[in-house]
Amino acid sequence: MQITQQYSTPSFSSPRSINASSSQSSPSFATPPSPPSIVLSPCAACKILRRRCVEKCVLAPYFPPTEPQKFVIAHRVFGASNIIKFLQELPEPQRADAVTSMVYEANSRIRDPVYGCAGVVCHLQKQVSELQAELAKAQAELASMQSQQQNLIALICMEMAQSQEQVLHRHQQQQPPQQFIDTSCFLDEYSLGSTWEPLWT
Repeated sequence: MQITQQYSTPSFSSPRSINASSSQSSPSFATPPSPPSIVLSPCAACKILRRRCVEKCVLAPYFPPTEPQKFVIAHRVFGASNIIKFLQELPEPQRADAVTSMVYEANSRIRDPVYGCAGVVCHLQKQVSELQAELAKAQAELASMQSQQQNLIALICMEMAQSQEQVLHRHQQQQPPQQFIDTSCFLDEYSLGSTWEPLWT
Protein backbone atom coordinates (compact mmCIF):
# COMPACT_ATOMS: atom_id res chain seq x y z
CA MET A 1 0.00 0.00 0.00
CA GLN A 2 1.53 3.23 -1.14
CA ILE A 3 0.66 6.56 0.32
CA THR A 4 1.19 9.52 -1.86
CA GLN A 5 1.38 12.97 -0.41
CA GLN A 6 0.68 15.96 -2.54
CA TYR A 7 2.18 19.18 -1.46
CA SER A 8 0.72 22.32 -2.77
CA THR A 9 3.31 24.77 -3.89
CA PRO A 10 2.73 28.28 -2.61
CA SER A 11 1.81 30.69 -5.29
CA PHE A 12 3.68 33.96 -5.30
CA SER A 13 1.87 36.83 -6.94
CA SER A 14 3.61 39.73 -8.43
CA PRO A 15 3.79 43.06 -6.58
CA ARG A 16 1.53 44.67 -9.14
CA SER A 17 -1.19 42.12 -8.49
CA ILE A 18 -0.81 42.55 -4.73
CA ASN A 19 -1.14 46.27 -4.98
CA ALA A 20 -4.12 45.94 -7.25
CA SER A 21 -5.90 43.52 -4.94
CA SER A 22 -5.13 45.59 -1.85
CA SER A 23 -6.38 48.74 -3.54
CA GLN A 24 -9.59 46.97 -4.43
CA SER A 25 -10.19 45.52 -0.99
CA SER A 26 -9.01 48.47 1.13
CA PRO A 27 -10.86 51.81 1.10
CA SER A 28 -9.54 54.36 -1.34
CA PHE A 29 -7.49 57.16 0.20
CA ALA A 30 -6.51 58.67 -3.12
CA THR A 31 -7.07 62.39 -3.80
CA PRO A 32 -10.43 63.24 -5.42
CA PRO A 33 -10.33 64.14 -9.07
CA SER A 34 -10.03 67.84 -9.79
CA PRO A 35 -13.22 69.55 -11.01
CA PRO A 36 -13.36 70.36 -14.67
CA SER A 37 -12.08 73.77 -15.50
CA ILE A 38 -14.84 76.23 -16.33
CA VAL A 39 -14.10 78.13 -19.47
CA LEU A 40 -15.38 81.69 -19.21
CA SER A 41 -15.76 84.02 -22.11
CA PRO A 42 -13.21 86.82 -22.06
CA CYS A 43 -14.30 90.23 -20.86
CA ALA A 44 -14.93 92.99 -23.36
CA ALA A 45 -11.58 94.63 -22.61
CA CYS A 46 -9.49 91.48 -23.16
CA LYS A 47 -11.51 90.59 -26.23
CA ILE A 48 -10.90 94.00 -27.80
CA LEU A 49 -7.25 94.00 -26.79
CA ARG A 50 -6.94 90.42 -28.12
CA ARG A 51 -5.27 89.03 -25.06
CA ARG A 52 -5.97 86.20 -22.69
CA CYS A 53 -8.43 87.03 -19.93
CA VAL A 54 -6.96 85.67 -16.70
CA GLU A 55 -8.99 84.48 -13.74
CA LYS A 56 -8.50 87.64 -11.65
CA CYS A 57 -8.67 90.15 -14.47
CA VAL A 58 -9.03 93.63 -13.03
CA LEU A 59 -11.15 94.75 -15.98
CA ALA A 60 -13.58 91.81 -16.12
CA PRO A 61 -16.02 92.91 -13.37
CA TYR A 62 -16.49 96.36 -14.93
CA PHE A 63 -16.39 95.63 -18.67
CA PRO A 64 -18.58 92.56 -19.25
CA PRO A 65 -18.68 90.84 -22.65
CA THR A 66 -22.21 92.12 -23.24
CA GLU A 67 -21.07 95.79 -23.17
CA PRO A 68 -18.10 96.11 -25.51
CA GLN A 69 -18.88 99.73 -26.45
CA LYS A 70 -18.31 100.75 -22.85
CA PHE A 71 -14.64 99.78 -23.01
CA VAL A 72 -14.21 101.07 -26.55
CA ILE A 73 -15.19 104.59 -25.46
CA ALA A 74 -13.03 104.55 -22.31
CA HIS A 75 -10.06 103.01 -24.15
CA ARG A 76 -10.29 105.62 -26.90
CA VAL A 77 -9.76 108.50 -24.46
CA PHE A 78 -7.78 107.07 -21.53
CA GLY A 79 -6.06 103.98 -22.90
CA ALA A 80 -6.04 100.47 -21.46
CA SER A 81 -2.85 100.93 -19.39
CA ASN A 82 -4.18 104.06 -17.68
CA ILE A 83 -7.52 102.38 -16.95
CA ILE A 84 -5.78 99.40 -15.36
CA LYS A 85 -3.50 101.70 -13.37
CA PHE A 86 -6.45 103.74 -12.08
CA LEU A 87 -8.32 100.64 -11.01
CA GLN A 88 -5.34 99.07 -9.27
CA GLU A 89 -4.72 102.22 -7.23
CA LEU A 90 -8.31 102.32 -5.96
CA PRO A 91 -9.98 100.03 -3.41
CA GLU A 92 -12.52 97.62 -4.84
CA PRO A 93 -15.66 99.39 -3.48
CA GLN A 94 -14.71 102.54 -5.44
CA ARG A 95 -13.78 100.94 -8.75
CA ALA A 96 -17.29 100.72 -10.17
CA ASP A 97 -17.87 104.44 -9.63
CA ALA A 98 -14.47 105.21 -11.15
CA VAL A 99 -15.31 103.22 -14.29
CA THR A 100 -18.67 105.01 -14.58
CA SER A 101 -16.93 108.38 -14.26
CA MET A 102 -14.31 107.46 -16.87
CA VAL A 103 -16.94 106.32 -19.35
CA TYR A 104 -18.97 109.50 -18.80
CA GLU A 105 -15.89 111.69 -19.19
CA ALA A 106 -14.86 109.82 -22.34
CA ASN A 107 -18.35 110.24 -23.83
CA SER A 108 -18.28 113.96 -23.08
CA ARG A 109 -14.79 114.34 -24.50
CA ILE A 110 -15.78 112.58 -27.72
CA ARG A 111 -18.84 114.80 -28.15
CA ASP A 112 -17.01 117.99 -27.16
CA PRO A 113 -13.24 117.66 -27.64
CA VAL A 114 -12.59 121.22 -26.38
CA TYR A 115 -14.53 121.42 -23.10
CA GLY A 116 -15.47 117.80 -22.46
CA CYS A 117 -17.17 117.18 -19.14
CA ALA A 118 -16.60 120.81 -18.07
CA GLY A 119 -18.86 121.95 -20.91
CA VAL A 120 -21.61 119.62 -19.71
CA VAL A 121 -21.25 120.93 -16.15
CA CYS A 122 -21.44 124.57 -17.35
CA HIS A 123 -24.53 123.78 -19.43
CA LEU A 124 -26.22 122.15 -16.44
CA GLN A 125 -25.32 125.09 -14.19
CA LYS A 126 -26.86 127.45 -16.74
CA GLN A 127 -30.04 125.39 -16.76
CA VAL A 128 -30.14 125.46 -12.95
CA SER A 129 -29.77 129.26 -12.93
CA GLU A 130 -32.57 129.66 -15.49
CA LEU A 131 -34.85 127.35 -13.53
CA GLN A 132 -34.12 129.24 -10.31
CA ALA A 133 -35.02 132.54 -12.02
CA GLU A 134 -38.26 131.04 -13.32
CA LEU A 135 -39.04 129.68 -9.86
CA ALA A 136 -38.47 133.11 -8.26
CA LYS A 137 -40.72 134.73 -10.87
CA ALA A 138 -43.45 132.18 -10.28
CA GLN A 139 -43.22 132.69 -6.51
CA ALA A 140 -43.52 136.48 -6.96
CA GLU A 141 -46.59 136.03 -9.18
CA LEU A 142 -48.10 133.67 -6.62
CA ALA A 143 -47.55 136.19 -3.80
CA SER A 144 -49.13 138.95 -5.92
CA MET A 145 -52.17 136.79 -6.70
CA GLN A 146 -52.58 135.89 -3.02
CA SER A 147 -52.45 139.60 -2.10
CA GLN A 148 -55.04 140.43 -4.76
CA GLN A 149 -57.24 137.62 -3.49
CA GLN A 150 -57.05 138.93 0.08
CA ASN A 151 -57.89 142.46 -1.09
CA LEU A 152 -60.80 141.14 -3.11
CA ILE A 153 -62.14 139.20 -0.13
CA ALA A 154 -61.88 142.30 2.08
CA LEU A 155 -63.70 144.40 -0.53
CA ILE A 156 -66.47 141.81 -0.84
CA CYS A 157 -66.90 141.71 2.94
CA MET A 158 -67.07 145.52 3.07
CA GLU A 159 -69.68 145.66 0.31
CA MET A 160 -71.77 142.99 2.02
CA ALA A 161 -71.67 144.94 5.30
CA GLN A 162 -72.72 148.15 3.54
CA SER A 163 -75.54 146.38 1.73
CA GLN A 164 -76.79 144.92 5.02
CA GLU A 165 -76.76 148.39 6.60
CA GLN A 166 -78.70 149.82 3.65
CA VAL A 167 -81.32 147.07 3.87
CA LEU A 168 -81.71 147.63 7.59
CA HIS A 169 -82.05 151.40 7.07
CA ARG A 170 -84.72 150.93 4.38
CA HIS A 171 -86.62 148.55 6.62
CA GLN A 172 -86.62 151.08 9.41
CA GLN A 173 -87.87 153.82 7.05
CA GLN A 174 -90.76 151.68 5.77
CA GLN A 175 -92.19 151.07 9.26
CA PRO A 176 -94.88 153.84 10.19
CA PRO A 177 -94.08 155.88 13.29
CA GLN A 178 -96.09 155.02 16.39
CA GLN A 179 -98.67 157.81 17.27
CA PHE A 180 -98.90 158.93 20.86
CA ILE A 181 -102.48 159.24 22.15
CA ASP A 182 -103.07 161.45 25.12
CA THR A 183 -105.54 159.73 27.43
CA SER A 184 -105.50 162.39 30.12
CA CYS A 185 -108.69 163.93 28.79
CA PHE A 186 -110.57 160.74 29.50
CA LEU A 187 -111.66 160.70 33.17
CA ASP A 188 -112.48 157.58 34.94
CA GLU A 189 -115.24 157.34 37.42
CA TYR A 190 -112.77 156.31 40.00
CA SER A 191 -110.69 159.41 39.40
CA LEU A 192 -113.74 161.73 39.79
CA GLY A 193 -114.52 160.46 43.21
CA SER A 194 -117.88 160.57 44.91
CA THR A 195 -118.69 164.11 43.72
CA TRP A 196 -119.60 162.87 40.30
CA GLU A 197 -123.35 162.59 39.77
CA PRO A 198 -125.17 161.35 36.73
CA LEU A 199 -127.12 163.88 34.70
CA TRP A 200 -130.27 161.83 34.82
CA THR A 201 -131.98 160.02 37.48
